[in-house]
Amino acid sequence: MTRVAIALGSNLGDRRAHLQFAISRLRKILTNVRISSIHETTPEGVDGPQPDYLNAVVAGFTTLSPIVLLQTLLAIERERGRTRPSPRASRTLDLDLILYGDEVIDTPELTVPHPRYLDRRFVTEPLEEVW
Repeated sequence: MTRVAIALGSNLGDRRAHLQFAISRLRKILTNVRISSIHETTPEGVDGPQPDYLNAVVAGFTTLSPIVLLQTLLAIERERGRTRPSPRASRTLDLDLILYGDEVIDTPELTVPHPRYLDRRFVTEPLEEVW
């Protein structure tokens, strides 16, 4: 079992429902799940105006490999209608694998720890609540 942290974000549609959907799906693949409080944040580093985000972090343990976990997160996003017209576009649901145990992973598909998580209060503050 590996301890993981996953950041959740949504700024389109029923943001709270999107996060709750993700949490329910994550409970099926993680054990000892801990969920941070939800934080409302202004979008950072985006092109043009966007609605505010709701953000949270879920921590738990998994037996999935990092790449299978990533694929599962992407599938959960797609279930909620996530599209990727551009890297900084608004989204119904965004799930980022922030930490995967003590592992450092740097492949074209996946970088862990997430390269910018320490610069993002909307990740670090909820992460402190659950890690």
